[in-house]
Amino acid sequence: MNRQPHETQRLQKLLAASGHGSRRSIEAWIRAGRVQVNGTTAGLGDRAGATDEIRLDGRILSVRTASEAMRVEVIAYHKPIGEVTTRRDPQDRPTVFQKLPAPESGRWISIGRLDFMTSGLLLFTNDGELANRLMHPSSEVEREYLVRVRGSPTLSALNELSRGIEIDGVMARFDRIVPESSDGTHASFRVVLHEGRNREVRRLWSAVGHEISRLARIRYGPIELPRDLAAGRWRAVPKEQLKRLAEMSACGSPDAKVKTPRSA
Repeated sequence: MNRQPHETQRLQKLLAASGHGSRRSIEAWIRAGRVQVNGTTAGLGDRAGATDEIRLDGRILSVRTASEAMRVEVIAYHKPIGEVTTRRDPQDRPTVFQKLPAPESGRWISIGRLDFMTSGLLLFTNDGELANRLMHPSSEVEREYLVRVRGSPTLSALNELSRGIEIDGVMARFDRIVPESSDGTHASFRVVLHEGRNREVRRLWSAVGHEISRLARIRYGPIELPRDLAAGRWRAVPKEQLKRLAEMSACGSPDAKVKTPRSA
Protein backbone atom coordinates (compact mmCIF):
# COMPACT_ATOMS: atom_id res chain seq x y z
CA MET A 1 0.00 0.00 0.00
CA ASN A 2 1.34 3.44 -0.92
CA ARG A 3 1.76 5.81 1.99
CA GLN A 4 1.31 9.53 1.53
CA PRO A 5 4.13 11.63 3.02
CA HIS A 6 1.78 14.49 3.86
CA GLU A 7 -0.66 12.31 5.82
CA THR A 8 0.01 13.34 9.41
CA GLN A 9 -1.91 13.54 12.67
CA ARG A 10 -1.24 14.30 16.30
CA LEU A 11 1.48 12.04 17.59
CA GLN A 12 -0.51 10.57 20.49
CA LYS A 13 -3.45 9.77 18.20
CA LEU A 14 -1.19 8.18 15.58
CA LEU A 15 0.53 5.91 18.12
CA ALA A 16 -2.75 4.97 19.81
CA ALA A 17 -4.35 4.06 16.49
CA SER A 18 -1.28 1.94 15.72
CA GLY A 19 -1.83 -0.14 18.87
CA HIS A 20 1.04 1.14 21.02
CA GLY A 21 -1.08 2.16 24.00
CA SER A 22 -3.99 4.31 25.11
CA ARG A 23 -3.79 7.99 24.22
CA ARG A 24 -3.50 8.85 27.91
CA SER A 25 -0.46 6.62 28.44
CA ILE A 26 1.19 7.89 25.25
CA GLU A 27 0.69 11.50 26.35
CA ALA A 28 2.48 10.58 29.59
CA TRP A 29 5.40 9.17 27.57
CA ILE A 30 5.61 12.40 25.56
CA ARG A 31 5.51 14.59 28.67
CA ALA A 32 8.32 12.50 30.17
CA GLY A 33 10.49 13.08 27.09
CA ARG A 34 10.54 9.40 26.15
CA VAL A 35 9.35 9.86 22.55
CA GLN A 36 11.49 11.16 19.69
CA VAL A 37 10.42 12.04 16.14
CA ASN A 38 13.18 12.14 13.56
CA GLY A 39 15.77 12.42 16.31
CA THR A 40 14.07 15.27 18.20
CA THR A 41 12.28 14.91 21.53
CA ALA A 42 8.55 15.22 20.84
CA GLY A 43 6.03 17.59 22.42
CA LEU A 44 2.29 17.10 22.94
CA GLY A 45 1.33 19.31 20.00
CA ASP A 46 3.59 17.56 17.49
CA ARG A 47 2.26 15.80 14.41
CA ALA A 48 3.77 12.83 12.59
CA GLY A 49 3.05 10.34 9.85
CA ALA A 50 4.13 6.99 8.47
CA THR A 51 7.26 8.42 6.83
CA ASP A 52 8.62 9.79 10.12
CA GLU A 53 10.96 7.84 12.38
CA ILE A 54 9.31 7.58 15.79
CA ARG A 55 11.14 6.09 18.76
CA LEU A 56 10.14 5.25 22.34
CA ASP A 57 13.12 5.02 24.67
CA GLY A 58 15.28 4.58 21.59
CA ARG A 59 13.18 1.75 20.13
CA ILE A 60 11.60 2.37 16.71
CA LEU A 61 7.79 2.17 16.68
CA SER A 62 5.87 1.03 13.63
CA VAL A 63 2.82 3.12 12.72
CA ARG A 64 -0.12 2.93 10.37
CA THR A 65 -1.80 5.84 8.65
CA ALA A 66 -5.49 6.69 8.85
CA SER A 67 -6.02 5.24 5.37
CA GLU A 68 -4.68 1.81 6.36
CA ALA A 69 -7.15 -0.79 7.62
CA MET A 70 -7.08 -1.58 11.33
CA ARG A 71 -7.61 -5.15 12.45
CA VAL A 72 -9.46 -4.40 15.66
CA GLU A 73 -9.39 -7.12 18.29
CA VAL A 74 -11.26 -7.04 21.60
CA ILE A 75 -11.19 -9.79 24.22
CA ALA A 76 -13.01 -10.22 27.53
CA TYR A 77 -10.95 -11.50 30.46
CA HIS A 78 -12.27 -12.77 33.79
CA LYS A 79 -9.79 -11.20 36.19
CA PRO A 80 -9.33 -13.12 39.44
CA ILE A 81 -8.50 -11.49 42.77
CA GLY A 82 -4.73 -11.20 43.19
CA GLU A 83 -3.69 -9.86 39.77
CA VAL A 84 -2.64 -6.30 38.96
CA THR A 85 -3.71 -4.42 35.82
CA THR A 86 -0.20 -3.42 34.77
CA ARG A 87 2.40 -4.99 32.50
CA ARG A 88 5.04 -5.09 35.22
CA ASP A 89 4.75 -4.94 38.98
CA PRO A 90 7.53 -3.74 41.34
CA GLN A 91 6.38 -6.35 43.89
CA ASP A 92 6.50 -9.10 41.27
CA ARG A 93 2.80 -9.86 41.66
CA PRO A 94 1.03 -11.64 38.75
CA THR A 95 -0.40 -9.32 36.10
CA VAL A 96 -3.48 -9.68 33.92
CA PHE A 97 -1.32 -9.61 30.78
CA GLN A 98 0.49 -12.85 31.61
CA LYS A 99 -2.47 -15.06 30.66
CA LEU A 100 -3.50 -13.29 27.45
CA PRO A 101 -2.83 -14.55 23.92
CA ALA A 102 -0.72 -12.44 21.57
CA PRO A 103 -2.88 -10.11 19.43
CA GLU A 104 -2.59 -10.39 15.66
CA SER A 105 -1.20 -6.84 15.55
CA GLY A 106 -0.07 -4.20 18.04
CA ARG A 107 -0.33 -5.02 21.73
CA TRP A 108 -3.10 -5.38 24.27
CA ILE A 109 -4.38 -2.25 26.00
CA SER A 110 -6.69 -2.60 28.97
CA ILE A 111 -9.97 -0.67 28.75
CA GLY A 112 -9.97 0.66 32.28
CA ARG A 113 -8.56 -1.13 35.32
CA LEU A 114 -9.57 -3.26 38.26
CA ASP A 115 -7.66 -3.10 41.52
CA PHE A 116 -5.78 -6.01 43.09
CA MET A 117 -8.70 -7.19 45.25
CA THR A 118 -11.43 -6.71 42.59
CA SER A 119 -12.39 -9.51 40.21
CA GLY A 120 -14.57 -9.67 37.13
CA LEU A 121 -14.79 -8.37 33.59
CA LEU A 122 -11.78 -6.64 32.05
CA LEU A 123 -11.73 -5.76 28.35
CA PHE A 124 -8.60 -5.55 26.21
CA THR A 125 -8.12 -4.20 22.68
CA ASN A 126 -5.24 -3.64 20.29
CA ASP A 127 -6.81 -0.31 19.21
CA GLY A 128 -5.56 2.48 21.47
CA GLU A 129 -8.01 5.00 20.05
CA LEU A 130 -10.97 2.73 20.81
CA ALA A 131 -9.67 2.18 24.34
CA ASN A 132 -9.23 5.92 24.88
CA ARG A 133 -12.75 6.77 23.77
CA LEU A 134 -14.38 4.02 25.82
CA MET A 135 -12.54 5.17 28.95
CA HIS A 136 -13.16 8.89 28.39
CA PRO A 137 -15.86 10.37 30.70
CA SER A 138 -17.67 11.90 27.71
CA SER A 139 -18.60 8.40 26.46
CA GLU A 140 -20.48 7.76 29.74
CA VAL A 141 -20.07 4.01 29.37
CA GLU A 142 -21.86 2.14 32.17
CA ARG A 143 -19.94 -0.13 34.51
CA GLU A 144 -21.93 -2.61 36.58
CA TYR A 145 -20.61 -4.28 39.72
CA LEU A 146 -21.77 -6.94 42.14
CA VAL A 147 -20.78 -5.72 45.60
CA ARG A 148 -21.00 -7.32 49.05
CA VAL A 149 -20.67 -4.96 52.01
CA ARG A 150 -20.37 -5.52 55.73
CA GLY A 151 -23.47 -4.57 57.70
CA SER A 152 -26.91 -3.53 56.53
CA PRO A 153 -26.98 -0.11 54.81
CA THR A 154 -29.89 2.11 55.81
CA LEU A 155 -32.29 3.66 53.33
CA SER A 156 -30.70 7.01 54.16
CA ALA A 157 -27.25 5.69 53.20
CA LEU A 158 -28.56 4.28 49.91
CA ASN A 159 -30.26 7.59 49.10
CA GLU A 160 -27.01 9.42 49.80
CA LEU A 161 -25.14 7.12 47.41
CA SER A 162 -27.72 7.87 44.72
CA ARG A 163 -27.74 11.65 45.30
CA GLY A 164 -23.97 11.99 45.30
CA ILE A 165 -21.02 12.26 47.66
CA GLU A 166 -18.03 14.53 47.30
CA ILE A 167 -14.77 12.60 46.84
CA ASP A 168 -11.55 14.59 46.39
CA GLY A 169 -13.58 17.67 45.51
CA VAL A 170 -15.65 15.91 42.83
CA MET A 171 -19.21 14.64 43.19
CA ALA A 172 -19.63 10.90 42.67
CA ARG A 173 -22.72 8.71 42.81
CA PHE A 174 -24.26 5.47 41.67
CA ASP A 175 -26.70 5.70 38.77
CA ARG A 176 -28.55 2.64 40.08
CA ILE A 177 -28.45 0.53 43.23
CA VAL A 178 -30.35 -2.77 43.18
CA PRO A 179 -30.53 -4.86 46.41
CA GLU A 180 -29.67 -8.52 45.91
CA SER A 181 -29.61 -10.15 49.36
CA SER A 182 -28.97 -9.53 53.06
CA ASP A 183 -28.32 -11.80 56.05
CA GLY A 184 -27.94 -9.17 58.75
CA THR A 185 -24.14 -9.19 58.77
CA HIS A 186 -23.61 -8.62 55.04
CA ALA A 187 -25.66 -7.19 52.19
CA SER A 188 -25.23 -7.60 48.42
CA PHE A 189 -26.13 -5.08 45.72
CA ARG A 190 -25.78 -4.52 42.01
CA VAL A 191 -24.51 -0.99 41.41
CA VAL A 192 -24.09 0.93 38.16
CA LEU A 193 -22.02 4.03 37.46
CA HIS A 194 -20.63 5.61 34.30
CA GLU A 195 -17.21 6.67 35.53
CA GLY A 196 -14.03 4.77 36.15
CA ARG A 197 -12.15 6.82 38.71
CA ASN A 198 -9.67 5.03 40.95
CA ARG A 199 -11.40 2.80 43.55
CA GLU A 200 -14.59 4.83 43.17
CA VAL A 201 -16.98 2.02 44.14
CA ARG A 202 -15.02 1.22 47.31
CA ARG A 203 -14.68 4.88 48.26
CA LEU A 204 -18.39 5.57 47.82
CA TRP A 205 -19.39 2.74 50.14
CA SER A 206 -16.68 3.73 52.62
CA ALA A 207 -18.09 7.27 52.67
CA VAL A 208 -21.38 5.93 54.11
CA GLY A 209 -19.62 3.69 56.63
CA HIS A 210 -19.59 0.32 54.90
CA GLU A 211 -16.54 -1.75 54.02
CA ILE A 212 -16.65 -3.88 50.89
CA SER A 213 -15.90 -7.56 51.48
CA ARG A 214 -16.29 -8.63 47.84
CA LEU A 215 -16.35 -6.68 44.58
CA ALA A 216 -16.70 -7.93 41.01
CA ARG A 217 -17.36 -6.10 37.76
CA ILE A 218 -19.99 -7.94 35.77
CA ARG A 219 -20.58 -5.56 32.83
CA TYR A 220 -18.77 -2.88 30.83
CA GLY A 221 -21.11 -1.08 28.45
CA PRO A 222 -22.92 -3.74 26.38
CA ILE A 223 -20.44 -6.49 27.30
CA GLU A 224 -21.41 -8.78 30.19
CA LEU A 225 -19.11 -11.20 31.98
CA PRO A 226 -20.05 -14.62 30.53
CA ARG A 227 -21.34 -16.92 33.27
CA ASP A 228 -19.31 -19.82 31.89
CA LEU A 229 -16.02 -17.89 31.66
CA ALA A 230 -13.83 -19.10 34.53
CA ALA A 231 -11.53 -16.75 36.42
CA GLY A 232 -8.18 -16.40 34.65
CA ARG A 233 -9.66 -17.21 31.23
CA TRP A 234 -10.37 -15.01 28.21
CA ARG A 235 -12.76 -14.99 25.26
CA ALA A 236 -12.88 -12.96 22.05
CA VAL A 237 -15.74 -10.46 21.92
CA PRO A 238 -18.27 -11.43 19.20
CA LYS A 239 -18.41 -9.15 16.17
CA GLU A 240 -21.93 -7.87 16.89
CA GLN A 241 -20.85 -6.73 20.37
CA LEU A 242 -17.74 -5.10 18.93
CA LYS A 243 -20.01 -3.08 16.65
CA ARG A 244 -21.95 -1.87 19.69
CA LEU A 245 -18.72 -0.85 21.41
CA ALA A 246 -17.61 1.06 18.31
CA GLU A 247 -20.97 2.83 18.06
CA MET A 248 -20.92 3.67 21.78
CA SER A 249 -17.47 5.22 21.50
CA ALA A 250 -18.31 7.01 18.23
CA CYS A 251 -15.24 5.49 16.61
CA GLY A 252 -14.20 2.38 14.81
CA SER A 253 -15.82 0.68 11.85
CA PRO A 254 -18.81 -1.68 11.76
CA ASP A 255 -16.63 -3.84 9.51
CA ALA A 256 -13.83 -4.11 12.09
CA LYS A 257 -12.43 -7.62 12.15
CA VAL A 258 -12.20 -9.68 15.33
CA LYS A 259 -11.07 -13.19 16.07
CA THR A 260 -13.58 -16.00 15.97
CA PRO A 261 -14.94 -16.25 19.55
CA ARG A 262 -13.33 -19.04 21.54
CA SER A 263 -12.29 -19.77 25.08
CA ALA A 264 -8.82 -19.94 26.53
